[in-house]
Amino acid sequence: MRRYCAANRLNRFGTLTYRGEGVHDPTQVRRDVAGFFRSLRSALGGRPLPYVWVPEWHKTDHGLHLHFALGQYVNYRLIRATWGHGFSSIKRLCDLPVGATSLHEARQAAGYLAKYVTKSFGADESSRALRLHRYDVAQGYQPRALRFRGRWSGEVLSSANAVMRARPAQSWSSAEVEDWQGPPAVWFRWD
Repeated sequence: MRRYCAANRLNRFGTLTYRGEGVHDPTQVRRDVAGFFRSLRSALGGRPLPYVWVPEWHKTDHGLHLHFALGQYVNYRLIRATWGHGFSSIKRLCDLPVGATSLHEARQAAGYLAKYVTKSFGADESSRALRLHRYDVAQGYQPRALRFRGRWSGEVLSSANAVMRARPAQSWSSAEVEDWQGPPAVWFRWD
């Protein structure tokens, strides 16, 4: 999801909620959000529209709400009218240091959304909800795979840093695991 947000410059972060008692059925929420994005795409002229969305349970017993990211300006009134189920909000993520680009903004949106994806479902939630995807994206906008080759991990990391235009925010190496049984492995995450 992080790569998807960055590749498509999804730098506008929004929230969709339900009025009244809310909706507690994860399948219904997915139908509603699919209809929302179909209608929004149609209202914007029918052109394909990259997006990502993540459901989240309210802290209270209000059911589910949704967080989403887009990569283009969409008038708030259009989002509100298209959603129609309750409250909606959207904002461009621009509270970054001077010189930040849309890529930096998209990475920030991805960070927010990743926080919601990593939240686990509680034991009191339906088993059906546990089998559903934790997020969804518009089809046809998948980032292409990049492969880096080198004689050692530092060489590969240097190439990846050049593409990402940053150093990784987190890293892990199998060398850090005392009883590692597999081949050498490294992992990096960029914000």
